[in-house]
Formats: sequence, C-alpha cells, structure tokens
Amino acid sequence: MKKIVLTGGGTAGHVTPNIALIPELQKNGYEVSYIGSYEGMERHLIEELDIPYTGISTGKFRRYFSLKNFTDPFRVIKGYHEAVRALKEIKPDVVFSKGGFVSVPVVFAASNLNIPVLIHESDMTPGLANKLCIPKATYVCANFPEALASLPKEKAVLTGTPIRRELFMGSRDEGLKFTGLKGEKPVLLVTGGSLGAANVNNAVRAALPTLIKTYDIVHLCGKGKKDDSLNSTPGYVQYEYIDKEMRDIFAMADIVISRAGANAICELASLKKPAILIPLPAHASRGDQILNANSFEKQGFAKVLPEEEITTDKLISTVNRVYENRDTYISAMKKSSQADSIGIIIDLIGKAAK
Repeated sequence: MKKIVLTGGGTAGHVTPNIALIPELQKNGYEVSYIGSYEGMERHLIEELDIPYTGISTGKFRRYFSLKNFTDPFRVIKGYHEAVRALKEIKPDVVFSKGGFVSVPVVFAASNLNIPVLIHESDMTPGLANKLCIPKATYVCANFPEALASLPKEKAVLTGTPIRRELFMGSRDEGLKFTGLKGEKPVLLVTGGSLGAANVNNAVRAALPTLIKTYDIVHLCGKGKKDDSLNSTPGYVQYEYIDKEMRDIFAMADIVISRAGANAICELASLKKPAILIPLPAHASRGDQILNANSFEKQGFAKVLPEEEITTDKLISTVNRVYENRDTYISAMKKSSQADSIGIIIDLIGKAAK
C-alpha cells in the first residue's frame, strides 16, 4: 500500500482541503497519516476521522518584533527533529502540505529524507510558510490563476482548491432542525473563519435589531466570542464553531457574510452562495484576503465591504442589496468553469510518489 503524510494547521483553512482529499486518497490505495501541532485545531478535526496523527512542536515566523521571535526558532528546530523521527517511522511515499507554520519543519524533514513534497497555495501570493517550503517542493498547487506569476514555472500547477464533497450533501430541513429556526425568513449565515472575527461579530450584533426583522441569522462567531446576552433573541442563533452540521447550515443559507480566506470563499463559490466579503484589513494581514475578495467581486460572485468602511446602516443596506440581487450572483457562479481540483491533485500526488 502507498503511504502519504498530510500536514498543515493553525486554522481550518489549512486543514479542510486536506480533509477533502482523504476519501479520494483512500480510494486510490493510500494509507493516510497526518502530522500537525501538539494541540492545534487540526488535531481534533483529523483524529475525528480516525486518521493516525502525530503532534510536533511548532513556532511562528513573524515579520514584526516579538519576544517569541527569540524562542520560537528553538520550537521549530525541535519540531524538525520530531518530524524526521515521525517520517522515518511512517516511511511515506509522498508528503502533501496545505501550509501554516506547522508544515515548515515537516516539509524540510521530508526534503532531507528525499521524500517528494507537494504544496498547496490557496492565495494569490504565497505566505511566509509556503515561501520557505516552495524550494523543497516537487509541485506547487495554485488555487488562483493569478498565483502562477508568483510561483516557479517548472513547479506550479493550477489546481483550484479541494472542496469537501459532503458540503454538497446538506439538507435545509436538517439545518433548520439543528438550529431551531422556523424557516419562514431568508437565512443569513455569518462566519469570521474558524477563529472568529471580533470586528465582524460586533458589526453584525450592532445591526441585529434591524436584520432580524427580515432574516433569520446563524452566527459562527469563533471560540470564546459568543455573546450570551443574545441567546434568547428570536431568529438569531450563535455557535463558536460547527463541523459536521456545516453542510446543512450551508444548505439553508440564502446569503453569507464572511471573511475572505481563500478556502472559505472557494467553498462559497462552489456552493453558489452569494456573499458579502469583509477581508482582513491590510494593517492586520499581508493583504491576501483583500486580493481574494476583489477577485471574487470582479467575477460577480460577491460584494466586498472593507472593514474600515463598515457602519450599521451600510452593513444593513449591503445585506439587503446582495439578497435582492442574489440571482445575479448565483448566475455568475454557475457560469464559472471549475476544475476537478481533487482529481488533479491526486494525479500530481501519484506522479510525485513514483
């Protein structure tokens, strides 16, 4: 049996594409293992699937001053040696990395053990972790066509991003049953990503008295970011994070307010969900979400609402406008040609493993 190690973590966006690949890898005869951080969210998500999981030490590479910049390199070195031991024990034919800083020691360890590596880049320009890993890769899978210009020509392949097939199997009725909503109003789904987004949460809650007159609202607000004072608000339900039921939540959602992480917005496009995208502002990121969001708006898939421009009235009017024009957004997404991302990546993995 062929063996593959998957790696990536820190946020759901660095894990869910790996999860999307797992059933197809197993169908193609691969024994799948995972290397992630000791206690990152990826551990829970992967162990739930009964995939063997190895935790390693990891540290973050920061572009700004922090005292952790003096200690994290030692954590990365420790993680590298732990990854070497794990790979020697597993003996994989190939490693697939979805990025995040936990992937750096794994990719370097694989390269030094002469194990072929594939990397997936979700954004239009590679993040720091992937920049460090690209020289070690056999192939670099790109999500956006625009990303190819930032990647080595001899390694870059346009694949799109793997989408979990179960997301297409949701049930509106099951979503209503799970949330307790009546289904008499359009459903607005709000998500700030797996870690939540405080500014998005605050903006939505400020607009809540007006929004709930027209919409039922499902709010995924992130760990520790629920507002218990709103628990009894009719037509409003909030969760820190949803896993298995997410397919049903998507099925019941008429429009979505979302951050603009690449994996999240690709799921929205695949599911044909009109969206208001609120990208992380430039001062809080490297600007990748702004590029992602602008690309989707240009293609007619979504409306961009910059965080720094949000007012209660503007948020309400934008939600109403997107809902009223939802058929236009859906039509644009239906016309989009989407590659079989999972099939293309599985083929590349097979080539690299040989």
